[in-house]
Amino acid sequence: MDLFFQVVLPIMAVFGAGFLLQWIRILDVKSLAAVSIYIFLPALVFTNLYEANFNQGYTIIVIFAFFLLFAMIFFVKMFACIFKWRESVESGAILTTAFMNGGNYGVPVILFCVGEAAMPYAIFLMVLQTMIMNVFGVYYASRSTSGFFRACKTILKMPATYAAVIGIGLQALSINIPESVYSTLTMLSDAAIPLMMVILGMQLASITSLSFNWQVIFAAAGTRMILSPLLAFLFIWLVPGDPVINAVLVIVAAMPSAATTTMYAIEFDSEPDLVSSITLVTTLVSIVTVTVLLNVIT
Repeated sequence: MDLFFQVVLPIMAVFGAGFLLQWIRILDVKSLAAVSIYIFLPALVFTNLYEANFNQGYTIIVIFAFFLLFAMIFFVKMFACIFKWRESVESGAILTTAFMNGGNYGVPVILFCVGEAAMPYAIFLMVLQTMIMNVFGVYYASRSTSGFFRACKTILKMPATYAAVIGIGLQALSINIPESVYSTLTMLSDAAIPLMMVILGMQLASITSLSFNWQVIFAAAGTRMILSPLLAFLFIWLVPGDPVINAVLVIVAAMPSAATTTMYAIEFDSEPDLVSSITLVTTLVSIVTVTVLLNVIT
């Protein structure tokens, strides 16, 4: 129970603060999210990757990200075939199982549980996951060629993508940044994680329409919250690596559905009520599952 009070409860309290704020006083979550995406998140990505010491572990992270993505898609398609889900339901289930909340939720859990040494790996995986979600998430939400090209354009519009490239490039070239500039970036970076956590709480409070198709919810939630971390354990058993990286991979794999998938579902009319329901259920279930997982890996 110590890990619950030391890690999970403080994180849930910050989520709860955002949830209560949005519930009591309705604010424009999109505007606040834009501030995070265009200012604070790029600073967080840049500073962590600029300070990173790149090694073989980052290659393992890339392999893992695609391994987990295709494994989740495979199992959802298997469930869709067994239960005869229509295409839109299958797409909604893929959105909520293949894409986890490795940023707003995963990064603070890793920070509190594993420590600062894990942050470059966690940020790198978060950026990679975001890029994958922008491509495959939009594709499965729209199920069209135009959706794929639109996804590519979305990646090019994301400041975090450029922050990652510049951070890695400057680090590789050993280019020093003036202290006055870097201190500003560090200040923004330090504020990014709590801001992202508050925004997640506000996003959950903004869910207005739900669809409790329990067959799909149980299948998707079980795949996201139980099968996904088990696959992560299988991966690190097959591909032994740094214990810190292993902890990052398992924790991120155990995260609930990404809240941003709801936006894709709404935009492309891919069962938005069902996607919102699965996102909410997996986030609530994670209070138990993440606590159990942290006790196992520590």
